[in-house]
Amino acid sequence: MPTRPLLLEARRLWEELARAPRSFPPGGGVTVTVSPESALCPPGWVGVVALGGSALVTVPAETAAAPVRTALAGLPAEALVDEASLRAVLPVAGVLGPAALAYVSPGGFRPVSGPAAVERLPGDHPALRALEEAAGREEAGEAALDDITSAAFVVREHGRVVAAAGHRSWPRRTAHLSVLTAPEARGRGLARAAASAAVADALAAGLLPQWRARHPASRRVAAALGFEELGTQLSLELSRNPAAPQGLSSHSRLPCAASLRAATGA
Repeated sequence: MPTRPLLLEARRLWEELARAPRSFPPGGGVTVTVSPESALCPPGWVGVVALGGSALVTVPAETAAAPVRTALAGLPAEALVDEASLRAVLPVAGVLGPAALAYVSPGGFRPVSGPAAVERLPGDHPALRALEEAAGREEAGEAALDDITSAAFVVREHGRVVAAAGHRSWPRRTAHLSVLTAPEARGRGLARAAASAAVADALAAGLLPQWRARHPASRRVAAALGFEELGTQLSLELSRNPAAPQGLSSHSRLPCAASLRAATGA
């Protein structure tokens, strides 16, 4: 069966981020490849992306490749992004993710209007920083509004920005979405309204919108806009001990979205 265009675009994006001359295997399966410069994960970690029933795994050194291939042999792609399954076969010291990867085509996009007017602001507007402060450090870091390269699409209440969305340029003309809502304004469709405007802006520019989310509420917003979940991404830090693959360095655990942004330069 031919690979669907949306899935093919998503795979090509993550193959480029892997920075290795290997790709997702056709018809399912797993490819493990050595890539010290992989942007699938922080430096020294193992990066895993599963898309459409196939998985691409990067390891930081040749000495790690054989043990990881042996450990992952026979596992279905969905098990490679399940923390419990991975801990059963690898000496896992830290995990970032997993996060769902969702994409939308122009034909699949379901724009949302209301319940409030959406305003366009510069991406570095001070009102966005105030929203991040209200949301808290962890959620602001996950949303990464400070990284957007587009305009910001915002909803105000009583003059204050309570929901905002935008997108950042990633490789292969991908628009990586960022969405954030103030805690007291959630559950009223404001994130959907702001995100809908940001997605429409990305599609109008001929970009591929990407929604990366760990939390169910964020995934529901994406689904409401027509995004399809095509796969999952996570990063693994392996223990440095005699039983662990060698060539892996130790790194402190970072917030998942922040570490991926640092690794990708995105």
